[in-house]
Amino acid sequence: MTAYISLPRFARIGAGAIDEIGSVVDQLHLQRPLVVTDSYLTKTGAADRVISLLRTAGKEPELFSDTVPDPTTMSLEAGLQAIVDHRADSVIGFGGGSPMDTAKALAVLSVNGGTMRSYKAPSAYTGAALPIIAIPTTSGSGSEATQFTVISDSATDEKMLCPGLSFLPIATVVDFELTMSMPPRLTADTGIDALTHAIEAYVSRKANPFSDGLALSAIRLIGQNISTAYKDGQNVSAREAMMIASMQAGMAFSNASVALVHGMSRPIGAHFHVAHGLSNAMLLPAITAFSVTGAEARYAECARQFGAATQSATDSFAAQSLIESITSLCTELAVPTPKSYGIDRGAWDQLIPLMARQALESGSPANNPIIPDVDAIESLYDQVFA
Repeated sequence: MTAYISLPRFARIGAGAIDEIGSVVDQLHLQRPLVVTDSYLTKTGAADRVISLLRTAGKEPELFSDTVPDPTTMSLEAGLQAIVDHRADSVIGFGGGSPMDTAKALAVLSVNGGTMRSYKAPSAYTGAALPIIAIPTTSGSGSEATQFTVISDSATDEKMLCPGLSFLPIATVVDFELTMSMPPRLTADTGIDALTHAIEAYVSRKANPFSDGLALSAIRLIGQNISTAYKDGQNVSAREAMMIASMQAGMAFSNASVALVHGMSRPIGAHFHVAHGLSNAMLLPAITAFSVTGAEARYAECARQFGAATQSATDSFAAQSLIESITSLCTELAVPTPKSYGIDRGAWDQLIPLMARQALESGSPANNPIIPDVDAIESLYDQVFA
């Protein structure tokens, strides 16, 4: 079977890579980028640094800092106006997954119009869009290397997966020094997000030899470094490894797709405003246990790369060890359950049927080793609450 592989055209990776953003924009023959970021990075001065670097390179940038966590269709409106007002010829997503996803959506909507719902999976948009440059400041979403954006419908609270080559950044600047100030909670949530990307890419029904290598490398790096990065945020080698793993995992799932964890995670984020990485972490142990018999050998290899089992361990033992190790990791990193996070049980139960339906409609569960029906998904939502 032919694998269809899509990647950014080029990247700058390493300590201090951010200093090359001017030359990256210059190489693409662009002049008027809109830098899409959030209020936090504006307050810290990080956004101003990007603007300054671009101006030093002779560019004419403008800043848009009104992105929101888990961007919504309503939150895009001001960004679209900013593109018009600035006459932007490109967008730079600077931040975590939310600013990068916002930049991707703006790049498409500003040129092709329509509503985000019209770009929702299973459609895949490959038409006109502004060039996208991505600069991640967290090590988790992998959005700098993916052909997806996720936007919530403000009217329905549905978190929509929107795929297509036009959402893929043309260039990315990956500088792990931008992650050194991440607090432990964000380090944990984004790190498990990257781990989920890598595992789901490897066990996906759309996995291929290209994505497999990236996924396994990411799993290995995360297994070796996530605890250190969580406990000691100033550990340079751990931060660098997690940044590389995040990008590798993004490249892997962009070319193999995610599965049931992501399908179930998006509705939690949309309805209860739980950060994407955290909602993945809430689900990962239970969904792995549900899915493991559908691809035992693949989960076993994940366990070996993660450090949960030896190379000589049987597939059955290794796969079960992966479940135990993921569960222990979530405990170590203080991942809450929906209940301990503060979600009301009555509201959760009331929304389970809708969340299960939305999870299935996203298409991601169809990539899972064991494909669930709506009853199975409802049962899993009930199981993970406590």
